[in-house]
Amino acid sequence: MIIDGKQMSDVVLARLAGERAQFGPLTLGVVMNEGDAASESFVKIKARVAERLGIEVRRYTPEHIDEALSCDGTIVQLPIPNADMLLAQLPREKDVDALGPNPLVRAPVAEAVSEILVQSGVAALGKKAVVVGEGRLVGKPVAALLRELGAQVTVVTLEEGSLDELRDADIVVCGAGVPGLVTPTMLKPGVVLIDAGTSESGGRLAGDADPRCAEVASVFTPVPGGVGPIAVTMLYKNLLTLAQKAHRQ
Repeated sequence: MIIDGKQMSDVVLARLAGERAQFGPLTLGVVMNEGDAASESFVKIKARVAERLGIEVRRYTPEHIDEALSCDGTIVQLPIPNADMLLAQLPREKDVDALGPNPLVRAPVAEAVSEILVQSGVAALGKKAVVVGEGRLVGKPVAALLRELGAQVTVVTLEEGSLDELRDADIVVCGAGVPGLVTPTMLKPGVVLIDAGTSESGGRLAGDADPRCAEVASVFTPVPGGVGPIAVTMLYKNLLTLAQKAHRQ
């Protein structure tokens, strides 16, 4: 099964629309660098999804992060100078990306992985799961999610572990950002392969997994078009969750 991320995100958006109807105006503050083409592109994608839910996206430079914190939720668009300092300023009740200390929600990529497993009918309990990479956007939150779901989790990085771990893995999640790192011969037939690694190769977006891995996997997410659209949608799931918490107080 090759996952259609847009189709899956549409299912989630339809679900979120009902939750969104409970609230009046909602805003998402985005702290970002001016003139960064990559950041601009990502924020435009997020803004298009926000528009479908009737949520306003407001952009701020780092110098105006205090104003961004007046929004219902706030993200710091990475990469950005002084990222740790900026993230440390996010109150947990506004941290929709779950990148600051002690977040109240899961990281959007972890939520996307959870959604893919659910919609694909895959149970993680008791399965061997290997997470490739240990970054804060993918590796760390996804490893935590899989442990929470009862999987036996191994994290492989450049410094620790070996890709040989992939040979008997039931679930593999990639987040290294190295194009074509994982090849079909590394995998066992029927593996669930979720590729959340995104980088550029030959002027095009590429994942960590060779596209031919789809021939071996029972579930496969392509890059682009797999995890990405779902993760963007999960940003707004988090925003609504935090808005609900604020509303109860």
